[in-house]
Amino acid sequence: MGDMSIDTISPGTVSFPENEKFEKISIDQQTFVAVEPPTLWKKGGRLLSGLLGLNVLLLAIVLVSSSAFSDVALVEREVLSLLCVLMGLSGIWMMVYLLWTSRKDHHTVLKDSHAGPIWLRVGLAVFGVCSLVLVVLKIGKSVSLVQCQSPIQIVHPVFQGLFVVLQTYFLWVSCQDCVQSHMNLTRCGLMLTLSTNLAIWMAAVTDESIHQTPKSNASSDGHRIGRAGGGSDGCACNTPVCETFETGYYYLYPFNIEYSLFASAMSYVMWKNVGRVMSQHPSHAHHSLRPKRIFVGIIFGVVVLVAGLGVFIVYEINVSSENSKTQAIQMFYIFNIIALSLMCISSLAGSIIFRYDKRDTDSHKNPTRSLDIGLLVIAALGKYCISYFSIIAIVATSPGTLTDHLNLVYSLLMIVQHTLQNIFIIEGLHREPFNDGHPERRSSVAYIDHHEVHVNPGAITHHENHSEAVHSHHDLDSNYNAIVSHSIIKDTMAVWRRKALKEISLFLLISNIIFWIMPAFGARPQFDNGRESAFYGDMWTAIVNIGLPFGIFYRMHAVASLLEVYVIS
Repeated sequence: MGDMSIDTISPGTVSFPENEKFEKISIDQQTFVAVEPPTLWKKGGRLLSGLLGLNVLLLAIVLVSSSAFSDVALVEREVLSLLCVLMGLSGIWMMVYLLWTSRKDHHTVLKDSHAGPIWLRVGLAVFGVCSLVLVVLKIGKSVSLVQCQSPIQIVHPVFQGLFVVLQTYFLWVSCQDCVQSHMNLTRCGLMLTLSTNLAIWMAAVTDESIHQTPKSNASSDGHRIGRAGGGSDGCACNTPVCETFETGYYYLYPFNIEYSLFASAMSYVMWKNVGRVMSQHPSHAHHSLRPKRIFVGIIFGVVVLVAGLGVFIVYEINVSSENSKTQAIQMFYIFNIIALSLMCISSLAGSIIFRYDKRDTDSHKNPTRSLDIGLLVIAALGKYCISYFSIIAIVATSPGTLTDHLNLVYSLLMIVQHTLQNIFIIEGLHREPFNDGHPERRSSVAYIDHHEVHVNPGAITHHENHSEAVHSHHDLDSNYNAIVSHSIIKDTMAVWRRKALKEISLFLLISNIIFWIMPAFGARPQFDNGRESAFYGDMWTAIVNIGLPFGIFYRMHAVASLLEVYVIS
């Protein structure tokens, strides 16, 4: 049998472990057994940790949503106590994990290079710093109202500040880990951390939504305002310092909301990578953020950003006045229609370029990319929902005013823009990076050199065929020039495609920032125009308060994904 050595198995002399896989092989009427190595079943640990996270999250959802209504006998103290317990347990687990990984001598250190890129970690740190400022403002407000607030409203911000610092450090140093030992314990800890961040996110979103809801939609006694996640139940500010603290941390809520979502996404990727054996792909190692003669995308993006900031400021100032309210809403819609149209055209152009792009698609298993795509699709449903409800309300009531027509066009463009942008981003995330080595040119030159070796010796040794050799040489030069010219044209087209994709990515990235700023910091034309509120009644408040947070998260997540597309391009 050559070099192959197989032990002969005699009947009745071998017992096999129950968890071993084996098969019988007959060779020359001899029976052999090939034993396959045992495989670990990951589904059990994932199921256990998933059920743990689901139950914790459902408990938090019930408490937070119940505390938002004045007719439920549930006070804010229970919600904040639950959040403190969750942050305490998650913080203890993160400290144990950091101590264990720092002391344990790992025989193999497995990392997922796609998880936690530097721009995502920097974004997490920036949002974390803003969350710490929010915590300081919350503590200042609670101290100002210490005579009428419970101690938990001071303890909760302290817990939140410590949790933010510890979690930011934990995710910065460990987000790329592929844990290979104590996997079930690690999965449960990561799922607890994920559920804690989602619970904090829901509390912040509920408080922010109630704060932004028009007073006419609140309870008659105003008791609902500020119930969930950090408001003052029955304890109002009556000093300028306290009011400054309250106003400040409401403006910082969007950063705290994004921080919780960023941390949740990074925890989920770590959870997916537990027990995963990475196969490294060096083709992604040369990503660079350095711009190379990029002008058009930045210029148009900055123009949209600056114009959007101006429109947003004017809108916030004038929308509260009955005399200028209509003009402010119309100006807001006109800007959004123009910006969304430019973004639609850019996304469509980028998708067309991808159709003619000859780069290979990256089909390797990548939990980070799968999560990015899933979050883009799911988060877009929030704006889809609001837009479709707006379209139905406007069409059913026969629009007659300019504001109604602008609102209709705005809602339609919002649906188209989300769809085209998602297609562009998903196409870009699945592409291999551009190759700067120009392999086509090198292969063409090698082909010509190979033929020159066969022609030149003939021209030297057979002088009588000199004229034929000259003609052959001229034909070869012609072929060489044609191939080189074709290669240069291909390289030039690839360079222009690459530059166009970078320009488009940067323009969409900057534009998405302004579309995050406006709704995150209080622009609510859905309530101000009055059309949908009159058609749906109180149900419209619930629709906007549920769908809008997803739309806000979509914009910030699209910024991170577009930065990844820019780097790959």
